[in-house]
Formats: sequence, C-alpha cells, structure tokens
Amino acid sequence: MTGKPGVLGARRWALPSILLISLAFCTVLISCSGGDPKSGGARANVVQPVPVSVSTAQQQDMPYYLTGLGSVSAFYTDSIRSRVDGELMQVNFKEGQFVNKGELLAVIDPRPYEVALEQAQATLFKDQASLRDAKLNYERYKGLLQNSGAMSQQQVDTQATTVDQLEGAVRTDQATIDNAKLNLTYCHITSPISGRVGLRLVDPGNIVHATDTNPLLVITQLQPIAVLFTLPEDQLPSVAQHMGKSTLEVDAYSRDDQTKLSTGKLLTIDNQIDQTTGTGRLKAVFDNKENALWPNQFVNAHLLLEIRKNSTVIPAAAIQRGPQGTYVFIAKADHTADIKPVTISFIQANLANIASGVAPGDVVITDGQDKLQEGSPIQLRTPATPAAQPVTASGSATRPTQRPISGSPAK
Repeated sequence: MTGKPGVLGARRWALPSILLISLAFCTVLISCSGGDPKSGGARANVVQPVPVSVSTAQQQDMPYYLTGLGSVSAFYTDSIRSRVDGELMQVNFKEGQFVNKGELLAVIDPRPYEVALEQAQATLFKDQASLRDAKLNYERYKGLLQNSGAMSQQQVDTQATTVDQLEGAVRTDQATIDNAKLNLTYCHITSPISGRVGLRLVDPGNIVHATDTNPLLVITQLQPIAVLFTLPEDQLPSVAQHMGKSTLEVDAYSRDDQTKLSTGKLLTIDNQIDQTTGTGRLKAVFDNKENALWPNQFVNAHLLLEIRKNSTVIPAAAIQRGPQGTYVFIAKADHTADIKPVTISFIQANLANIASGVAPGDVVITDGQDKLQEGSPIQLRTPATPAAQPVTASGSATRPTQRPISGSPAK
C-alpha cells in the first residue's frame, strides 16, 4: 500500500529543518560563551604567580643563649624568734618594710631580767666580801703557824680551802651576771640581715617563749637574690669552658618567657648531675635593684654563652624541612623561586643562624612556601610581612630588611 504524495513530501523536509535549527542554536550558545573555545583552554594553562613575603639575609653578630627553667631563691631567709620568755612590749617594724642589719625589730619586757641582773650583782658583791675576809684570815693563820706555832697546819689548810671555795663562788656569780646581761640583750630583738619583712605573726601584748615553734616574723634578703636553673648535662662542659674565660651573663624572663625581668651573672655550676632528669643545676646572682624577682618565683633563665661574630641570619619562618633535610626558597631576580639546601647552626628568637647554604644579601621567602616548588613564579605581597627582630646581647635590636626584588640578589 503506498502513502499519499503530500505526506511523504512533508517527512522529506522535516529532517533538514531540525538539523538547521540545532545548528543555529549551537551558534547562539557559542556566541554567548565568548566565541572560540580554544582561547579558554589557553587561559587555563597559564600558571598564576604565588603571593609570597620575603626577607634579606643579614650578616651580623648574633648572641647564642642556652635556656633553662628555674626558680628564684633568696640567699638568706631568717625566721626571727624570741630567745627569752616574756611579754612582747614593742613592734618597731611594718609588714613589707625593708630593714637593715642590726635594726631594732621588737622589745620583750626587760624588767624581770633587769631584776635578775641586780640580784646577781648583789650576790657577787657579798661573795667578794666573804672572799676578802677569808684571805685575810688565811694570812693570819699562816703567820701564826710560822712564828709561834699557835695555829695548827690543819687550821691553815682548812682556811685555804675556804678561800678557794669563795673564789669559785665569785666566778659563779660573775657567770650569773653575764647570763643576766645576755638575757637582757635578748629582750631587744634586732635584724641579723638586711632584707624585707614578711607578715607579722605575733602582736604586741602577747606572751612569747623561747620554745615557741612559730617565729615573730620572717626576713628575706632580696638584694642580691639568686636563680637556680637546670641545663642538659651535654651543655655543661661548654658552659664550664666559657666560665673559665669570662663572666657569663644570665637574663631572667617571666614564666611565659615574654618579659625580661632582670640581668645577672652566672655564679657556679653544681657538683653533680641529676640522674633522673639528666640535667645539672646552675646558680646565677642578680642585683634585683627593681625588686622584679621574688623567692620561689618560676622564671626562664637565658644564659648568654657567646656571641657569634659576622653570622648569616635569616628569619626562622624561611626554614623548610623535607626528606632531604632543611632548605629555603630563594626569590630570584626573574621572580621565580629557587630551592637551596641549608645547614642551621642554631635558631633563637625567631631567627636562624645559617652555617652554609645562604649568603648575606640573598632574598629568602618567609611566607607562602606551601604553594611553591622549584621554578614557581612568585609575586611579592604589599606590604611584605615584617621579619622577626634579632636581639643582641646589649639589648639593642635590628630588623632584617625586606625589599622587592630588583636585579640579581647580592652574593
């Protein structure tokens, strides 16, 4: 059965029409998307530069510190107690006051001891009179025995014994007087050292005893004051070697290691190593003129071992570590990154002392390294991230310069 000629003609023209409409639609889409698709692919293949911060390697003197945790210790701490019994009559100090050695602190009622002294003096006076009489009688008895024989030898010997006994009594009386004077002196309590008075533990009017366990007050010497700190045993030989050449400086920092409290000198190294920790104890002395250090305070001790002259110094943030060791990225003049292996002498205060691999004047990358590889293009951030500030032994500070890359890095 054959179809109608009109229907077959319509089907013959339908397929070309659909193709033309589809082609026109694709042309419109391409025009809206920006034209040639090849240009978009070319842009996708362009490598964008990595934003980085840089710093220039410096040549300068860099201090080398050894750091240990320690605590402040007073040279002298005296608990002041009464050496006699009696009523506390006077308190001549204020809590927190600085007192000097020999300064009067308190007075115990001296009247009972004054009376005891007078009694001892009276007894001495009486026994001295008896001794004089006994000596006179002894001389008389001895003369009678020699001249007329009116005295027996036994009587003379007995009188001589009496003289000896009274001489002993006089000496005892003198010792009693000395003891009474000493007790009278103990009634006036003076400071044995110069230092700071703590809290008052006994009030005026209380009865105190020589056997009391609690002191009247505690005096602590704060100027000078000591810091005891520890270092690993492997570092002690180097410390001892440098101690033999010069006096080593020690800085005491706060517990968080952020604030410098005082500067002192290393006094000595302990004579043994703690086997449980593998450390040795060191003692430094501080003038503590500003009273920044207090007994039992925790501090970080920074021992200045030496100053490395003409060191190559870069920010520690530039140091990278990988399977092959430590390295840095160098910013080249063509605005690409170059990898250089480095040997680190030590790192302190956010600065790295470089033994080899970087020369003064080299521009190192300090931020953005996680997106870099050998030859990566770079773009300097504006402004550049500031580098850490190196602190010298004298307390002055210098900052590694940061600059755009212009020309070849200095070698």
